[in-house]
Amino acid sequence: MNHTLELIAKKHLIWIDIVKSFGVSKETAEDITQEMYIKIHKTLLKGVNIDLMYNGEEINYYYIFKTLNSVFIDLKRKNKNNIVISMDDVGKLNFANTESDKTVAFEKSYIKVQDALKKMYWYDRKVFEIINGGESIAELSRKSLIPYYSLYNTYHNVKRKLKIIINEV
Repeated sequence: MNHTLELIAKKHLIWIDIVKSFGVSKETAEDITQEMYIKIHKTLLKGVNIDLMYNGEEINYYYIFKTLNSVFIDLKRKNKNNIVISMDDVGKLNFANTESDKTVAFEKSYIKVQDALKKMYWYDRKVFEIINGGESIAELSRKSLIPYYSLYNTYHNVKRKLKIIINEV
């Protein structure tokens, strides 16, 4: 196992060049390459038979490329929802009432949702509470002998109504 990682590590600069071709900085390319080593090491520790080497001597470049690509895509996916703000713009932002405004808006939404749930038919409310509490629709269907699609439609209709109520806040 260590021998395989040593052979792969000898081509470290090649892996960095491959990742830089994805359009990232050198530092990011180095980070992605290190993540690739970790991912391969964990896979080898699990004892999973992967095709890292041809005949135990030559590195499978395609496998390394696919691993680097998957680590890169994972990084992009994680950073997709992150907003980057430059240090120059931080001083211009006003954070004074943001947290309290969010809390007030959340409390108003929560109260409206609870009121709407109390006014709903008991069956709809109970199905929503059970499924929203973590029970899967399939499991609830098996336990209660109620058809899956009936529970599914009930749950999603209640969710749709609650979303409308929340958007009115």
